[in-house]
Amino acid sequence: MGWIGDTVDSIKSIQIRQLLTQAVSLGMIVTSALIIWKALVCITGSESPVVVVLSGSMEPGFKRGDILFLHMSKDPIRSGEIVVFNVDGREIPIVHRVIKVHEREDSEEVDVLTKGDNNYGDDRLLYAQGQQWLHRHHIMGRAVGFLPYVGWVTIIMTEKPIIKYILIGALGLLVVTSKD
Repeated sequence: MGWIGDTVDSIKSIQIRQLLTQAVSLGMIVTSALIIWKALVCITGSESPVVVVLSGSMEPGFKRGDILFLHMSKDPIRSGEIVVFNVDGREIPIVHRVIKVHEREDSEEVDVLTKGDNNYGDDRLLYAQGQQWLHRHHIMGRAVGFLPYVGWVTIIMTEKPIIKYILIGALGLLVVTSKD
């Protein structure tokens, strides 16, 4: 049968001890990834320290598939900064530039208006019904760096779930059949 037969024979010959070793190794990899993510959340002050640009609204500065690194500090948000924000009623965060800042007189809070660099108008149509400004709690972080094109992996796996399942299956098969 060739490769498939060899794979089936390999799976049959796995000892319990080897299977447990592989399961513990996989668990350690997953746990390490979660610890690194939580450390980044604590260090950056952002609930999502890394995001992928999903549309062309920020071109030519950021293209679809770029990865942005975020940081959220106590400093006031200023016009010209690129922020990532959530809008009430939408799950996917938006990456746009702050075009106007409204400082409230009664407090130190600021309200911001955003716009995609490649869009004609501001984002008020994207905000929740009746909302004219973004508040501090909407903003997830400020862009402090980016990595071009690396986010395409995420976009492809989201848009074509079969690729994600094939990749997970192949990696699982690799873990189960490895002899180390």
